[in-house]
Amino acid sequence: MKRLIAILPILGVVVLIQLLTTWMGTQFYLTQMTMAAYYSLLIIGLCVLMGYAGQISLGHAGFFAIGGYLSAALTTRNLMPCREEWLVRFLDAGGLLQSGKDMYGADLLVVWPWAAALFAVLMAALIAVLIGIPVLKLKGHYLAMATLGFGIIIYRLVLATPWFGEADGISGVPPFELLPGLVVRGDASGRVQNYYIAWGMLIFGLFLLLNLMHSRIGRALRAIHGSEDAADAMGVNISRFKLQTFVLSAVFAAIAGILLTHFNGGIGPSEAGVMKSVRYVAIVAVGGMAHLWGAMIMGVLLNFLSLRGVFGSYDDAVFGLILILIMLFAPNGILTLLPRKKEEAPVQAASKDEEA
Repeated sequence: MKRLIAILPILGVVVLIQLLTTWMGTQFYLTQMTMAAYYSLLIIGLCVLMGYAGQISLGHAGFFAIGGYLSAALTTRNLMPCREEWLVRFLDAGGLLQSGKDMYGADLLVVWPWAAALFAVLMAALIAVLIGIPVLKLKGHYLAMATLGFGIIIYRLVLATPWFGEADGISGVPPFELLPGLVVRGDASGRVQNYYIAWGMLIFGLFLLLNLMHSRIGRALRAIHGSEDAADAMGVNISRFKLQTFVLSAVFAAIAGILLTHFNGGIGPSEAGVMKSVRYVAIVAVGGMAHLWGAMIMGVLLNFLSLRGVFGSYDDAVFGLILILIMLFAPNGILTLLPRKKEEAPVQAASKDEEA
């Protein structure tokens, strides 16, 4: 109940921002706020993996791309030419396909967005399991290099695969109707609605993770982060908890990729780039690797500034510099620079901050 009450001020700020932009005639800011919220959904999932399970990942842009690209490809690829094949007929009989017209008036048969999204999430989770079982046995920079390698593989695949549009990416992705009247789309008429959808998803994800971190699983992850040997001696199944956390963070990344792709109406290979993964790690480091609140706030702020073009052509360089400075002067996050946080351990600080 305390955590639910703590989230209420965020809801107030979200509503206040929308009212202010409407009153000032600057609703175009809501577009970047919406995109920043989706990126932050990935970031809070990565925060759990890095700050609580103690695992660094430089390949989470890959999971973001898996979600976005699979959902985009399935909802844009016209299955009409192969409608007589058994798989297409099976999907059609199950109500997983929807028909329509393309921009030229030709018949169109594509996968229903909900079915495409579910398939994309399941694939991201499956790949996370297959990657995580061998990779999570590694530690330190070996783990970082392995996840970096995974991210590079995904980037090269989407860049070289015609089905994924190669260097052009995929455009013309249709809107995603979550519920009747609740549609993820990027046009100006749905700007306010999509702003609330994105922030609703982010706040809901934050609430789920806060509750998870204060559960038995969260205590086990804190023990693993503190000392794997001590956690193992206490009976904690380290491998299982690490793998489950890795899969959970991958699912958050895939969901973020799906929603942002449908909001933007397309996705390009840059979303799977190595610098994207470095950016996500930098933001988690700035907010605090064991501070879900800090990671979310800094995720929204830094992504908003980046999307507004504040850093210009030096965008990637700025995030690289931020990561270096944080690792040098505030390795536990910028929140630890506050006087009241100095004497607290990172995980303990996170626990007290989240219970407040």
